Amino acid sequence: MTEKAKLVHCIVDDAQLYSDEGFYLGDLTQTMSNAIKADYPGAKVTSFICAHHLLKYRMSRVDSLINSDLKQSQKINRKLTRALQSDNYEIRDVNESLQQSLTFGQKVSDAVARFGGSWTFIFIFIVILIIWMVINGLALFGVHFDPYPYILLNLFLSCFSAIQAPIIMMSQNRAAERDRLDSENDFHVNLKSEHELRILHAKLDHLTQNQLPHDLEVEKLQLQILGEVRSELAKLREENTKLKEKLKQQENQ
Repeated sequence: MTEKAKLVHCIVDDAQLYSDEGFYLGDLTQTMSNAIKADYPGAKVTSFICAHHLLKYRMSRVDSLINSDLKQSQKINRKLTRALQSDNYEIRDVNESLQQSLTFGQKVSDAVARFGGSWTFIFIFIVILIIWMVINGLALFGVHFDPYPYILLNLFLSCFSAIQAPIIMMSQNRAAERDRLDSENDFHVNLKSEHELRILHAKLDHLTQNQLPHDLEVEKLQLQILGEVRSELAKLREENTKLKEKLKQQENQ
C-alpha cells in the first residue's frame, strides 16, 4: 500500500479496497472497459475494479480471442475441404487412356504417319523414283513398261497420295483427341489450384489481419498479469521484511 493510495469500492462486489489493489476503468483498454460496462451498465470511467475480478475479465478476453481464431481457422478449412470435394474429376493419364483404347486401324494410321513423316521415307521414295525413271528411260535389261512421261508413275503417285492423306488425317485426329484430353486435365488442375490459392490467401489474410493482432493482445494481457503478480510478490516481501523487523524489536525488548 503506497502513501497516496485511498480507499475505494470495487464495482463487482462493492468490497472496500485501496486504489493500488486494482484499476480504474478509465485506465483500462477500451475493449476491457466495454466488457465490464456490459455486465455493469452503471459503470463509469471513474469506477474501480480490483485486480482479482479484473483477472477474470482478462482470462475471458484471452479465451474469446483464442476461440474466435479457432472458429475462423475451422471455417476456412471447411471451405477448402468443400472446394476440393466439389471437383470430383479424376486426373487421367492421357497416354495410358489412349493406348488402352487403340484399335488396329489406329495403330496402322499412327505407324503410317510416323513413317511417312521421316527422312527414311523421303530417301526411300527418292530412290524408288530414280530407279523407276532410270529403268523406263534407259530401257535397262529390256524393261520398258512405263515410257516417258511416266504416266503410270504419275498414276501411282496420285493413288499413293490419295490413300496416304486420309491415313495421316486419322492419326492427326487422334493427336487432336490427345490435345483435348490434355486441355481438359489442365483446366481441372488449374481450377483446383485456383480454389486452393484463394483459400490460402484467405488464411494469410486471417493470420495478418486477425490472428497476429490477437496474439499480440494476448501477450500484452499476459505481461500485464505477470507485472501484477510481480508487484504482489514485492508487496509480500516488503510486508515479510517489516514483520521480521517487528519480531526482532520485540525479542530485543
